[in-house]
Amino acid sequence: MNKEDIVKKNPELNLLLDEPLSHYTFTKTGGPVDVLAFPKTKSEVKQLVDYCRENQVPWLVLGNASNLIVQDGGIRGVVIMLTEMNQISVEGTIVIAEAGAKLIDTTYAALAESLTGFEFACGIPGSIGGAVYMNAGAYGGEIKDVFAEVDLLLSDGTIQTLSNEEMAFSYRHSELQKMEAIVLEARFQLTPGDHEMIKGRMDELTELREAKQPLEYPSCGSVFKRPEGHFTGQLIQEAGLQGLKWGGAQISEKHAGFIVNIDHATATDYTELIAHIQEVIKEKFDVALETEVRIIGEKRS
Repeated sequence: MNKEDIVKKNPELNLLLDEPLSHYTFTKTGGPVDVLAFPKTKSEVKQLVDYCRENQVPWLVLGNASNLIVQDGGIRGVVIMLTEMNQISVEGTIVIAEAGAKLIDTTYAALAESLTGFEFACGIPGSIGGAVYMNAGAYGGEIKDVFAEVDLLLSDGTIQTLSNEEMAFSYRHSELQKMEAIVLEARFQLTPGDHEMIKGRMDELTELREAKQPLEYPSCGSVFKRPEGHFTGQLIQEAGLQGLKWGGAQISEKHAGFIVNIDHATATDYTELIAHIQEVIKEKFDVALETEVRIIGEKRS
């Protein structure tokens, strides 16, 4: 892949070469990417994907890099971050958000219009695109509960709109995980409500999150999916693993379901600690922990 050619052929795009992804991930870990792109519009996303398809250049989307681990060897090809595409608007009871909009900001846009249904997401630190991709949820609510439809850019350059039913949502899963596509914009159907009640619930959930989660350290959020019939944090506590340090990473002393970067951790510290937790929990309780966090990129050679 000719990195300089991408810049030359796409002069209007914001492109960075050999950029360390540790500057962007919530864990503050991750190796370099060949080309990091920050498109500002849907047409710029399409332009970039068209270039990659025509030149056989691999690409992927990171959202705002909150619920993932990029390995220390980095990523070959083009990584697209949609943080510049962050517009949010409200039409009646429909909230419209571009893929790079922060989920938290979107819930406050709903609050401003006294629309209820999105309160559960007021503390989830992901982007709209990532939240739709993984059916993000918290405190008894999930994206599928308020989702109306999504506009996608497919790898062949065409646009497709999927409804709630077509997204086949389930726990931390959507149809997008089977597709090579980019979320451009999502629309959510909410309900008129009482402004003070909505705000009160959001304040309550924000306090809960701040009390329970280790927000003072870099982390990738909740590491594991909830295994059926169990609570992950409780299993880790009962296994005597809470507080365990692995390189610069540590199982949070505040919430055992989180791994925090306490001392210049590497992605390898994270992935090795995750594997260790899975091994111990399987051995002690015969429970297979599945990661909720996405682990992508290449190991350091």
